[in-house]
Amino acid sequence: MNAPKLDCSSLSAAAVSVLECADADDKSALAQQLAEAWCDGAISIVGLAPAPDRPARPARPALLAPREMPKRGKAGSPTGRIALLHALAHIELNAVDLACDIIARFSALDLPRHYYDDWVKVVSEEGLHFSLLAKRLRELNSFYGDFPGHDGLWEAAQETAHDLLARLAIVPLVLEARGLDVTPTMINNLRKAGDIPSTEILERIYNDEIGHVAIGHRWFLHICDERDVAPEATWQGLVKKHFKGALKPPFNDEARQLAGVPLSYYTPEPE
Repeated sequence: MNAPKLDCSSLSAAAVSVLECADADDKSALAQQLAEAWCDGAISIVGLAPAPDRPARPARPALLAPREMPKRGKAGSPTGRIALLHALAHIELNAVDLACDIIARFSALDLPRHYYDDWVKVVSEEGLHFSLLAKRLRELNSFYGDFPGHDGLWEAAQETAHDLLARLAIVPLVLEARGLDVTPTMINNLRKAGDIPSTEILERIYNDEIGHVAIGHRWFLHICDERDVAPEATWQGLVKKHFKGALKPPFNDEARQLAGVPLSYYTPEPE
């Protein structure tokens, strides 16, 4: 089977190429090609290309509602580690699509070049994260698709498809920020289990994700400034409207502050 080709007629068209690629490994490879083509000038315009309602996905894994997902074993057991790495690979594949979607879906807006530079960087890094995790799964005699995956991340994308500000408030500043809260514990558990290769992959992902949250916050502030609205109150209102459930402490205040997110966004004032 021939590998899918990247449409280099515009950045939006290239992003749609990634979104419409069903094979996970090919999607990851196209993400890298998109970044290279944008950075070396092979793609020179943003253009307009309609983003699909849902990205193409492989036949496996089966997609379940978050509440239907089976519980993973402890990270100290071989099966638990594989299930954890599979869950993370699924998140990273979703993250590739989310970064491509935020390029294509909102390309009709008058956004500066630096906006696209930032999200292309995210596309590239999320694609690399998936490829590292998929390779590690193969080293452990498993494959992406061996476990079910939840569909919550794309549900968040659909909920915020109408408004860039809502998308920025929920995806980078809630969902990705949550990754900053939970990843250090995963890293510690994998280190305790003696799985150094997986530990090193998660450390790379964690450091990159601080940058992704920072990018999300930078453009959230940019749009708030354009609309002349207060960032903190606007973020809190958008979370209340578009995010199901409550924000769950404990929060990784250090990593969130490194990403530029003020504690006052998500920490209630003492009564």
